[in-house]
Amino acid sequence: MITSRDNARVKRWAKLVRDAGLRREEGRAIVEGPHLVAEALKAGLEPLALLVSESGLAKPEIHDLVAKRQPVVLSDAVFKALADAGTPPGIAAEIAIPRIQAKGSCVFLEGVQDPSNVGAIVRTAAAFGAGELVLDHGCADAWGPKTLRAGMGGHFRLGIRQVEDLPRELAAFEGTLVCTVPRGQTPLRAAELKGRLGWIFGSEGRGISEAVLRLARMRVAIPTAAGTESLNVAAAAAVCLYEAFCRAEELRP
Repeated sequence: MITSRDNARVKRWAKLVRDAGLRREEGRAIVEGPHLVAEALKAGLEPLALLVSESGLAKPEIHDLVAKRQPVVLSDAVFKALADAGTPPGIAAEIAIPRIQAKGSCVFLEGVQDPSNVGAIVRTAAAFGAGELVLDHGCADAWGPKTLRAGMGGHFRLGIRQVEDLPRELAAFEGTLVCTVPRGQTPLRAAELKGRLGWIFGSEGRGISEAVLRLARMRVAIPTAAGTESLNVAAAAAVCLYEAFCRAEELRP
């Protein structure tokens, strides 16, 4: 059992939790909690290191996850030092960030800085059958701990990329690019949502940049009650992706 916070491996794991640059450099991430560890295992990602707190071993759901594996046991104090969650979940895993090649519709994010919003969009995109999520450099890190918690395992069912030049990615997209605007455009329910779609969502403060907006072939609006300004970006993404998913389901034989 590791009992020192000065242990070199503990220091590296703690840095991996908090340093997006290190995650990108090494292609590694830390997932925390029984649910995310179970989802990673279900997706076929064998942990590079399975970390368990001393007290966590006594929990049945954690005991089942580590069965037939060789976890690294940490004292509760050491585990708490590296965990991001306010209440340490007792189990975490270092994984190689998966490179999933997926087809289907795509979600593009520009400048969405709140990791909870990015994670919620990951979860929604996975639930409604999107194949890929592409984030620009201004977005929160897709593999940060808060984003992973909000994603609830959706990260393991999508191709996820963070790119430097979003307009170039959009220009190369083979399909119909769609963005949402507050008002004055085609209502979502009346839009022709066919074929491969590329949904573009921007930050709530700045919205979508002009350079990106010019590339959208379709602009749609989500009708809301009088007096409301706009929806949270994660809510807007959920409404749009659900609508497209329902349309596609209606066309299935």
